[in-house]
Amino acid sequence: MIGAPMETKGLNANRESKPNRSRKEIIEKKKAMDALLKAASAEKDHLSAFPAFRRYQTNGLSAFLESGRGDKLASSVKHYIQNLLKANMEGLYGSEWPVEERVKRREMVAPEARYIFVREASNASASEMSTMSEQESTSASCVEKRGPMVGFVHFRFVIEEELPVLYVYELQLEPHVQGKGLGKFLMQLIELIARKNQMGAVVLTVHRSNSVAMNFYLSKMRYGLRRVMKFFAKHSVMRLKLSWRYVSVSTRNHLRRFIWFNKVVNSTLFTKGQNPAIEVLEWIIQFQQNALIIVI
Repeated sequence: MIGAPMETKGLNANRESKPNRSRKEIIEKKKAMDALLKAASAEKDHLSAFPAFRRYQTNGLSAFLESGRGDKLASSVKHYIQNLLKANMEGLYGSEWPVEERVKRREMVAPEARYIFVREASNASASEMSTMSEQESTSASCVEKRGPMVGFVHFRFVIEEELPVLYVYELQLEPHVQGKGLGKFLMQLIELIARKNQMGAVVLTVHRSNSVAMNFYLSKMRYGLRRVMKFFAKHSVMRLKLSWRYVSVSTRNHLRRFIWFNKVVNSTLFTKGQNPAIEVLEWIIQFQQNALIIVI
């Protein structure tokens, strides 16, 4: 008589342990992801691990790369970013640009914003680049010889679909340095930074009418795309043969007009079966693809 209730209690405890373990796993996973983001964001110079990427000298273009962060931008750099964004993006947004410009200005100076700036080498420093060591290329005298800024990448470390990702907010280059391989060089650097910091993917959004950018990411970078519809106000749902996926909506306005790209850069962080999003990523890896196209 005494043993029966104890046995029943034990069975109940076993039944309750599974959801408890599940909640514990979710909490532990979130803590692990938060730790990854914190460590990645704490890095002062993401170029330091890749000294070969501090210089670019190809197709007649000589340039230096340097790191930055949103809350440390000089006034002159802020003005440069605003002007280049307007020159490159105003035509794509049309009448929506004033609203989008205000959003981009807030994003630009956020503490979590990280930058890779591109400075075109002056004539004197360009001729010296081929003989300079990595240490010499970052010396104070070399910095003084660097020419004007000609582009930048704005990126952040965030959580998307329960994955830690490197999110590229902006990749902007001046017209005269486009078509010289610099964009691909910068995105390869971004992928290396993502891998080093154990991010699950590189993610970005592109305006659908930006045919040049679309071709660049699809053809040259071989990124996968997912067409995203704005669903209600807070979330979108996308269907794949294997599962349903819930996709968090970007804070950007007019999501219908954007296409969301992603490229898997690390397949070791998570195991199959944890949630639908992971299952899809595992499905991509299983078939040795870097691309996934989901059309609603």
